Amino acid sequence: MAGAFDIVEHYNCLISEDANISAPVAAVASLVRLIEKQHATTMQEFMTIARQACDRLKKASANSISLSAGCDLFLKQMLRLAHGQSVEECRNALIKAGTEFVHGAGKCRDSVAEVGSPFVRDEQTILIHSYSRVIMGLLDRAVKQNKRFRVYITESRPDQSGLRAAAELQQLGVPCEVILDAAAAYIMQKVDMVLVGAEGVVESGGLINKIGTYQLAIVAKAAKKPLYALAESFKFVRLYPLSQYDLPTHRSDLLAFKKRPAEIDWQAELPRSNPMLDYTPPEFITLMFTDLGVMTPSGVSDELIKFYLD
Repeated sequence: MAGAFDIVEHYNCLISEDANISAPVAAVASLVRLIEKQHATTMQEFMTIARQACDRLKKASANSISLSAGCDLFLKQMLRLAHGQSVEECRNALIKAGTEFVHGAGKCRDSVAEVGSPFVRDEQTILIHSYSRVIMGLLDRAVKQNKRFRVYITESRPDQSGLRAAAELQQLGVPCEVILDAAAAYIMQKVDMVLVGAEGVVESGGLINKIGTYQLAIVAKAAKKPLYALAESFKFVRLYPLSQYDLPTHRSDLLAFKKRPAEIDWQAELPRSNPMLDYTPPEFITLMFTDLGVMTPSGVSDELIKFYLD
């Protein structure tokens, strides 16, 4: 690793200092910072430094899926730029491309809001899960278009991230109500559509997102309510899970019954003994709103093939 630069520390600082930065963007920004400081003399050394840095970031993160998307984008771009260029030329081109990506990431979120906003209409009732920056961007745009709608928000245990979404919606003047996660089926008949974000969009077109997304999708389909997923294209990841237990974040000790003392602080135990993410198969997703346009889940595979096999 170059000098005293700690890429994990830099990544964590970016995440803690900017509430609006997403994991893939913070990963690319950290990798750009790294190669600005490294002084590799051969292309092989240059690539080794970048790959080792990506591995460090992934291993240090409790949720490596979204972060991995940024790392994979960076490495793919590095391989493209390595052909026919010197180490210094590749380094400069990669810094330029990475910096442009970081600065343009906000535009991707705006594009998602633009393509999704026509689906929000007056007098609708919308159900959202947890907190999603891209969903908040879409609803903010709808407010600015003078659309009147109501929102139910799942509390989203165990971190109660739905409360953050409720606070922001109140500031926008949107009528909203936080519901228990367990009340999703109870409230579903009252809603017109469900909006969910994504930590990652996998090759099948399925979603990896905050725990509870899958059961929400099942209830929505049973109630014949459309479920729309919102994600920037840089969250498309090269994964193909077949079940919940194929996720890279899966731990075999989760939800395992163990001998415990008679007195257990279950509230404190929740984040430690439960998964934070789940996988929603593509058949439960009506459409996806991305910066590449409105897509069916099957369109994700086409986009990944275009990028990684180009």
